[in-house]
Amino acid sequence: MASESSTPMAPLTQRPGDLIVQAPEGPAEGLLLLFHGVGSSAEDLAPLGQVLARHLPRHWVVSVRSPEPCDLGAGWQWFSVRGVDEANRPARVAAAMPGFVATVQRWQAKAGVDAARTALLGFSQGAIMALEATQGAPGLAGRVVAIAGRFAQAPRRADPATVLHLVHGESDGVMPVGLSASALQQWQALGGHATLDRLPGLGHGIDARVVEAVRQHLTGAA
Repeated sequence: MASESSTPMAPLTQRPGDLIVQAPEGPAEGLLLLFHGVGSSAEDLAPLGQVLARHLPRHWVVSVRSPEPCDLGAGWQWFSVRGVDEANRPARVAAAMPGFVATVQRWQAKAGVDAARTALLGFSQGAIMALEATQGAPGLAGRVVAIAGRFAQAPRRADPATVLHLVHGESDGVMPVGLSASALQQWQALGGHATLDRLPGLGHGIDARVVEAVRQHLTGAA
């Protein structure tokens, strides 16, 4: 799927493995960073980035590769899921968070875009990192889009400057949709703004309905 962006997909930049999907000429209106799941790579979310770039022509769009080789096989990870459970997940995420935050800030500096005009979009483990950034680094981004994700633990605060949009398949057997439903309720109870799209029949993945839900959220257009 070819991108109709102002520049073609660029070679690896800033950090080995990150892919620039779109880099507009002149001042940018925003920055969209995409974060893949465990065992995956930046290339896997690049097609989604290309679709969104066509609707956000003045945005930098970058698919970020997580920093560690996956210890379960091919691909990459922010933290190991080997033996992960409810008790040890928060500590693993917290250990990875400084690197995640530094990556976001590097791309904000590169694009010349502030936090308010930054959107973090994560799938699965990438969604966990993006959601938990609202706890470990409040004010990092104005929008967080979590596809098939969850908080590592119940959120403790909700930044009024950060809007959450959750997208989850109702047939997800890896991360049940109830995790996003709980995240929605918890964020709203803390005074934050969040929305949730539940997609019938979708498992742990991304389909055309996910793409359209994300497009509508990021562009404010139905």
